[in-house]
Amino acid sequence: KPQEIANLLWAMAKLVDNGLEQTPVFNEAVAVLLSYVNTQKDLFNAQGIANLLWAMAKLVDNGQKRTPGLNEAVARLLPDMNAQKANFKPQEIANMLWAMAKLVDNGQEWIPGPKEAVTTLLPFVIAPKANFKPQEIANMLWASAKLLDNGQERTPQFKKAVVVLLQQVKTEKANFKPQEIAILLWAMVKLVDNGEWTSEFNEAVVTLLPFVIAPKANFNSQEIANLLWAMAKLGELIELDLATSTFKSLVEGINGNPQFSQQAILMSLWGVMVCCARLSLVPNTSKSNVLEKRMDDLFNRLENTFPDNEEDQRTIALAASWLGRACPVVPHYQTIVSKRQSDFCDQLQSCIPSLRIEEEKSLNSLPPVDLLLPDHNMVIEVQGPSHYVGGDFKTRNGSTLIKIALLQKAGFEVIEIPVNRLWNQDLMKPYIDQIKTRIGFPPQGHGSVSLRRSWADAAYVTADKGRQPTEHVYLTAEKHSEEQTGKPAKRKKTNSQ
Repeated sequence: KPQEIANLLWAMAKLVDNGLEQTPVFNEAVAVLLSYVNTQKDLFNAQGIANLLWAMAKLVDNGQKRTPGLNEAVARLLPDMNAQKANFKPQEIANMLWAMAKLVDNGQEWIPGPKEAVTTLLPFVIAPKANFKPQEIANMLWASAKLLDNGQERTPQFKKAVVVLLQQVKTEKANFKPQEIAILLWAMVKLVDNGEWTSEFNEAVVTLLPFVIAPKANFNSQEIANLLWAMAKLGELIELDLATSTFKSLVEGINGNPQFSQQAILMSLWGVMVCCARLSLVPNTSKSNVLEKRMDDLFNRLENTFPDNEEDQRTIALAASWLGRACPVVPHYQTIVSKRQSDFCDQLQSCIPSLRIEEEKSLNSLPPVDLLLPDHNMVIEVQGPSHYVGGDFKTRNGSTLIKIALLQKAGFEVIEIPVNRLWNQDLMKPYIDQIKTRIGFPPQGHGSVSLRRSWADAAYVTADKGRQPTEHVYLTAEKHSEEQTGKPAKRKKTNSQ
C-alpha cells in the first residue's frame, strides 16, 4: 500500500545514512520499491509524499544512481504534492523543500515540475501559523541557498520566504545546535554570494556569532571548514576584534585533526588567509602569529596536491604567495575589462600621455590587476560590486582583501576605486589628480586633493611604496569642489550599479 511503500523507502534511506552498504541486493530492492511508486494509482498522503521525497534525496546524496525509475518516481509524486498541499505539517514542508534542493543539487533537471513544487511550498514557509523547529529553519535556509545556486528565480515569494526564515533565526537563536549554526551561516553567506541581500541578514549573522565561540560549541571538521569559509566571505562586515577571536576559536579545532578532508583543508586555508589579510590591511593592529602558523600547517597538509578545480588551484597559489613558498600549480584567471575600467584608463592616459599603463597584468601568480603603472610600482583596482559584500561598495569581501594584501606584501602601492564613482569625466578627475600626486606628476589646474583627509564613499589608497600600510584615503568629487571654492558643492545624484 502507499504508506508501506513510503515507510520502506524511508527506512532504507535512513539505514544508508547511518552506514549501511548499498549492496546489489539493496539496490535491487530500491528499484523494486521505486517501480511501486511509479505504478501506484492511489494518491500518497502528505506524510508519505514528504517521506518518499526525503528518502530519494538521501539515497541520491549517498551515492544512489539517478536511474530512470528514480526520476519517474520524483515526477510521479509532484502532482500528489499539489493535491495534498493543504495537509502538510511544518516538518513535512521543511523536509520536502530540503529534498527538492538536494535532488536538484545532485543533478535533477530544473524542469517545470521541481519549479512548480518549490512554488507550491513557499507560501507555507511564509504562513504566519508556520511553527518551524530550529533544525527545520536551518534546513530550509540551506535549501533556499542551494536552489538559488541552481537557478531558482528571485521571485517576491522566494525573497519573502528568506526574510521570514532569517527572522526566525533571531527568535530561535538559543536553540540551534552546533551543526545547525554551521549550516545557517554557510547558507546565509551563500545567499548573499548569489545576490540575496537584506537587512535581516546582518541581524541574523550578529545573532549567531556568539554561539560559534561558545564553550559548548563542538563542531566537526566539515563544520569548522564551512564556518571559516563563511566568515571569510563576509570580509569586513564583521567587526575586526569579533572576527579575529572567532577565527582563533575555530582554528583550535584544526590542529592535528586527521578527519579534515582535502576540500575542508582548502576551505579552511582560504578562510584563515582572509583573516590574516584583513589584519595586515589595518594599521597599528597586532598580527596573529597563531593564524599565520595555522595557515602554514594547512599548506603543509596539501603538499603534493594538484587539484583539477580552478578555484582550489587559486587558493593554493595565493597561499604559496603569502607564505613565500614555491607554487605547485599554475592557476588560470579569466580577464574581463569593464567599460568603466577602460574609460578610466583612457582618461588617465589622455591626461598623462607619457605614463606607461598595462591592463589585466598578472603578478606573482595573483589574479590580474586592472591597471599597472610599472614605472611607479602602483596598481589601480577599479572595483565592481562583486568585490563587496552584498555589492554595497563599502564592505570589501574576502577575495578582495586577499588580493589587496598580497599586492602590498609584494611591494605595490594599491589604489582602489569603487566603479560607482566613475560615471563621468568630472568624477574621474579627482582620482586622476590623486594619482598624479602619488607618482610625482604635477596636476593641471586647481591641484590635487589632500591625502591627509579621510572622506566617505570613494577611492581607497591602502599602502605607500616600501612603507607600512596607510589608513584608507577616501576621495569624492564633491569634496574636491568644496576645497577649490570654499563653498559646499551641489550633490550629484548617481544611479546604483
